[in-house]
This record gives sequence, C-alpha cells and structure tokens, in this order.
Amino acid sequence: MSKPAELGERDPFATERRDSGYVLGVFRGEKIPLILRHPDVREAARDWGTYSSNSPCRVPIPDEKDVRSVRQLPIEIDPPEHTEYRKLVLPIFLRARGPGMQPAVKGMVDKLISLALTRPEIEVVREVSLPLQSRALACLLGLPSSEAKRFIDWDRSVFRGEGEESDQDKSSRFDRYIEDSLDAAKERLAGTTNGDADDKSEQGHGMDFFTHLVRGKAFGRPLTRQEMVGYANLTFAAGRDTVIHYVSESLAYLADNPSELERIRVDRSLIAPALEEFARFFAPLTHIGRVLAKNTNLLGRSMKEDERVSLCWASANRDESIFEAPDELRIDRKPNPHVAFGYAAHRCLGAHLARLIMRVLLEQLSTRVGQMRVLEREACVEDHGALRTRVGYNRLVMRFAAL
Repeated sequence: MSKPAELGERDPFATERRDSGYVLGVFRGEKIPLILRHPDVREAARDWGTYSSNSPCRVPIPDEKDVRSVRQLPIEIDPPEHTEYRKLVLPIFLRARGPGMQPAVKGMVDKLISLALTRPEIEVVREVSLPLQSRALACLLGLPSSEAKRFIDWDRSVFRGEGEESDQDKSSRFDRYIEDSLDAAKERLAGTTNGDADDKSEQGHGMDFFTHLVRGKAFGRPLTRQEMVGYANLTFAAGRDTVIHYVSESLAYLADNPSELERIRVDRSLIAPALEEFARFFAPLTHIGRVLAKNTNLLGRSMKEDERVSLCWASANRDESIFEAPDELRIDRKPNPHVAFGYAAHRCLGAHLARLIMRVLLEQLSTRVGQMRVLEREACVEDHGALRTRVGYNRLVMRFAAL
C-alpha cells in the first residue's frame, strides 16, 4: 500500500464530508451543493424522483447549453423512459465483454507499448491514452479503424476548443460528423435488399453504431433524428476525458511506485482489484449534476425545484466510514464499493470498455515493461469555487524500458 507522489488536492472535501455532508461549489456563477458522503450520494443516485436527470444540457457541471442543444441519451432522462432508451444501446456497449474485443484491445496496447519502448520519451496523455481510448471506442462501435484518427484529432474534448479553434467551431465540427454518419448509414440501408433487420441485428450484433441507431426502435417506434443525435452525442463526448485520466493516472502511479507493478507481475490475480482501486482513488469523473424535481431539504439546506445539486463521486470514494484508510491506494483492496462509474440507473454504459482497457494495459505492462519513469508532469486541476481538485494530467512525459 502506498500514497502516490504529488497528490495535490486529491480530497479537498474531507472536512465538509465529516461536518455537513455537502459543500457549496460555484460554477460560472451558479452555486451548486456537492453531496459528499458515500451513502448520501448513492441514495440520491437512486432517488430520480427528487434528483432528476431529466434536463437537457444541465447534467454536466458546468452545463453545456453553450455547446449543444440536443438531449444526451440515455443519461439525460429518468426511468421508466430511461430504461427503454438504455436497453436499445446496451448490446453495443456489452460488446466490450465479448470474445472479439480483448484481442483487439491487446493489439492496440501492444503497438502503443512498442512505440513507447522505442522512444527516449513519450507524452502519455496525447500519444498513449488518447489514441487508446479512441481506437478502442471505434472498435467497440463497429466503425472502421480509420475513424479513430478523426476521434484523436478532436483531442481530449469534443466540445471545448483547442488552440485557435473556438468552442462553437469544435462543437459544429462534431455535430457535422454525427449528422454525416447517420446520413451515410441511412443511405447504406436504403441500398440493401434486406430492409427489415433480423433478430441479431435488432440486438446490436454485427452492426456499426450508426446503423444500429438508424434501425433502432424505442417504445415500439423508430428513433427520431434528434434521439439518434442525442445517443451519438453522449457516446462520443462522455467517457473521453475520464478514460484518458484513468489510463494516465495509473501509468504515472506505477512509474512512481515500481514495487506495485512488480507485485502485479508476480501475482496476476491483483489485476482485477487493482483496476477497481485505480478507478476509486483517481475518480476520473469528479461529480455529475442532478436537477431537483421538487422542493427539497438537502442535509439541512432548503432547496427549490429546478435548482441543481451534484453527486460527488470523488468524495464518496474517499468516505472514511466506508473505506479503510481511503487516502491509501491499495491494489488488493477488497471489498471496494466505489462509485467511480456512477451508481443505480444511470451507471456508466462505458464502464465495461474502461475496465477492459485497464485490464489489458496492466497485463501487457506486467509482461513487457521493466521500468517506467515520469520525466515531466502537469496536473489537470478542476476549480470548484472554494475548492480545487486534481484530476489527471494535461501533460505527462514518461520513459519506458523493456523487461
């Protein structure tokens, strides 16, 4: 067990978690209470009748009203409708557990490790984590591998501009990609003789993501164009930075703590608990919003309908009433009821892919890499008003040596 180097403000919520159970954050001038305790976060996640997700663009914090207008599906809708929407795309995301994905991801990881081993140094965020996330996603969605190049060019965020590109320009480019891809899928289907999908296709097997949406049905009817766009918007935007942070943080930790990689090398059964502990400790998604469906008393604070609150996964994952020595990263931690991938109805659809990426990465590191060293790092810091939280890296330069 050990504490990673350069923790920074990993857990700035500790005092308020013990004292009041919430802390007031300020996001673009909006004051939003962050729910901090593990039991309270899970209870709120279950109580969609009070803490609703049924509010387009207001589930992310800060909100995304300036970069999109479409409702992201299925995350921005509540049960029972959410159940139907989630069911439609679940077979796509469950492919991460199928027999074909592991060898595909292994090939991606092998190539990236080989690249790292031939270089005196490599910038991990954009040369390892981002390509791995993009290529694995393209494979999961049944899209040509060449499409991953496009996803990589979007850089870490598909909404926020990089360099000279404005937020709106980047958002428009992303929207055009979705619209063009749906149009192409529709044209392909119009040119086939088998207009009605067979049972396998209806379940999302052997079909690319956009074709699945065009042929998909919810509530006994075809999807509207806006619903298709909403699914695609979430699929490409959500889980992008989180997976990049997950991979980058884990690599840096193993470089700073080489004995931990050696433990995994000797005992491969540690891979499963290690990847869960990395998710708990690094909490690549700090928090997510909910909109109050009615007037509520939140831990002694009176709040009105339509105000926003936040479920703070990062704080819940450090709750000392749930986790022994929560500030220690223990790769053999069991049990580990973390909420890094969300909880209840809106738990992350991409969790299976994230876990697969990390499992394969740990397997390959333990068999191919002898030493890793961090040469340069620039932490990514989130500003919550009075609190600042470290999440991942903006830049991480490392050196890899073969076993």
